[in-house]
Amino acid sequence: MKGEQRRTAILSLLNGKTPVSASVLAEKCGVSRQVIVQDIALLRSGGAEVVSTPRGYLYAGMPAFSRVFKVRHDDEKTEEELNLFVDLGGRVQNVFVHHRVYGTIEGELNLQNRVQVKEYMRSITAGKSSLLKNVTDGYHYHTVTAENEGVLDKIESALREKGFLIEK
Repeated sequence: MKGEQRRTAILSLLNGKTPVSASVLAEKCGVSRQVIVQDIALLRSGGAEVVSTPRGYLYAGMPAFSRVFKVRHDDEKTEEELNLFVDLGGRVQNVFVHHRVYGTIEGELNLQNRVQVKEYMRSITAGKSSLLKNVTDGYHYHTVTAENEGVLDKIESALREKGFLIEK
């Protein structure tokens, strides 16, 4: 079972009423407990409200409005891209890439205004770290949440207009 299919299966196994342990999920999905823990982290970063309890996980649902955007640009356009999201009312939950060798690599961002974008850019440029997109020739994804679909549609249009959006 591939990662996306497994994460969909995990959500269907979590009914929100009875906690399900990572060990049980691992057995049902045919993977290790650690893979399940990583999948839960990916689901959460994508906006799924998966709650941890002492007896296992519960799925509370997805936020009403969330979208994943596949984008590509040069390093110099990163701040412009992030400001586009927040200026139009989006919250940038994460950045992730699909690497052919290492699989999905993700970083949590939780950016919702220009001050946070500026601080993020300062921390990236001040250190020895590189932007995550650089391991995949600039291709990367962002999970963005907003108060309604209209905001996400405006963000998508603006990304397309700027030439950042990679059409599926």
